Amino acid sequence: MQKVYLSDSGPKVSEAIYGFWRWEDKGAETLTSMEKVVNLCLELGVNTFDHADHYGNHTIEEYFGKVIQQKSVKREDLVLFSKCGIRQSAHGFTYYDNTSAYITESVDNSLRRLKTDYLDIFLLNQLDRLCPPEETARTLMELVKSGKIKHLGVSNFTVFQHQLLESNLKRPIVTNHIELNLSNTTAIEDGRLDFIKQRFSKPLAWAPLAGGRILNGSDAKSVVLRSKLEEMGRKYDANVEQIAVAWLYQLGTLPIIGSLSEERIRNAVSAADIKLSHEDWYALYNLALLK
Repeated sequence: MQKVYLSDSGPKVSEAIYGFWRWEDKGAETLTSMEKVVNLCLELGVNTFDHADHYGNHTIEEYFGKVIQQKSVKREDLVLFSKCGIRQSAHGFTYYDNTSAYITESVDNSLRRLKTDYLDIFLLNQLDRLCPPEETARTLMELVKSGKIKHLGVSNFTVFQHQLLESNLKRPIVTNHIELNLSNTTAIEDGRLDFIKQRFSKPLAWAPLAGGRILNGSDAKSVVLRSKLEEMGRKYDANVEQIAVAWLYQLGTLPIIGSLSEERIRNAVSAADIKLSHEDWYALYNLALLK
């Protein structure tokens, strides 16, 4: 798998990125699965891994750190992301936190769990509407200056939120994690995709298969899309999944793979080699716009 620059200021990442947002803490079973997935990713040339402090109830980074510690892979040959910002209330609801104390604590905990001295990218996950952006930016710059963070990113930010944070930073935001797939193209229509590209960056697309809806959804739109994807698959000697992910690659986005299935990981990686014609790409986009 090819390596590409995420932005004009770096870093270089694999075209497909593996993310752990769907993982749960199942003890020894999680460690065994983690080792298999990490080995497969490295075998396929996927060296970029996306974490967050809260994945698996704050346990997944630790499992990953244990697996990597046992391998001979060099730290400089890996690209590690982590993020924070989403918190769970004891009363059962989600809220956002961009305060200095929380960000600093989260980064330190992620470094400890991942058994590394630095994060290649730290992403702020959701904008906290109560925390002054200058406070958040000051904290991020202190973490960069300390060497704990190499690059800064955001996740699920609107264009205006992206601009607001970046206006208080002394270095560029290198990417935005956005939901983008053939079932949800709002990031194209609302300008987020164009804004990221304007910053000479590549967006990261989470849920590239819409959480399986593209493959298994029974709603009218999913059925129509799947039929077209099957038709194109025959043309390009590929399956539905490969065509759907190829559509994202061709748009200049980098998909975040979340599946534990070896077949699906291989499909997402091999999709980078499929080049759809302009007509076929837009045929799928037109179907994606259906309500």
